[in-house]
Amino acid sequence: METSFYQFLNNTEWTRDVYRNQERINCNLVITIETMPAVGNFSASVQVQASRPIYGTDYESIILNFADRDWQFQYNESQPLQYNDNTFTNNITSILAFYVYVILGFDYDSFSNLGGTQFFESARQVVNNAQQSSRKGWSQFEGNTRNRFWLAENLNNQQLTPVREAIYTYHRKGLDVFSQNQDQGRQEILASLKRLEQANQRKPNSILIIAFFDAKKDEMINIFSEGNIQVRREAYNILSQLDPSNTDEYEIIISN
Repeated sequence: METSFYQFLNNTEWTRDVYRNQERINCNLVITIETMPAVGNFSASVQVQASRPIYGTDYESIILNFADRDWQFQYNESQPLQYNDNTFTNNITSILAFYVYVILGFDYDSFSNLGGTQFFESARQVVNNAQQSSRKGWSQFEGNTRNRFWLAENLNNQQLTPVREAIYTYHRKGLDVFSQNQDQGRQEILASLKRLEQANQRKPNSILIIAFFDAKKDEMINIFSEGNIQVRREAYNILSQLDPSNTDEYEIIISN
């Protein structure tokens, strides 16, 4: 199964852009099989992580850290994995394709303002195609706002465009200049937090904003634990407001 999934992900052409080997996106899908109700039937969860390199350093910053706990699929050994952008074939290739497009979108957004639009649109198309299935995770009516439907909806929702703009500012204008000018980098990252604040006022507690903090919490603590105290206090106020469950951890930012 692992080999089959790996080959499907890496041998399928997801974009016409050409990558050098060193430009390939570093990502991981950690699949945990929870139950096997019948032979070939699986219920699983998957942790999706992706990162991108930071200019002038050997550091890679996590751009996506998303837990999907609703993956039900059928798989038999040597089963060919087929996928078509225009139709739902099965729950394996649809979920894998969905997260490929989401990862590509986050990566492109981090290098170019709203650069991942085409990939987020493709992710939404995967969700639309999957509406014909009865599998969990694809529907807006499940009572779960942290599923694939709502992630795709948020990524294509104009009210949440400031979050995507913040991803660009955070990485390209903030982290990528941090090794040359830490104060400027912190100011740009603070500016990205203000964009998140704006988006949260429009659409509170959206999964896209939650996902941002799932990926960035530890990194932001490290970034704002040093530097100008006024900038740190402003960052702390925004972080504790937008991510209140982690307020205790953010207190280190203003503790010294």
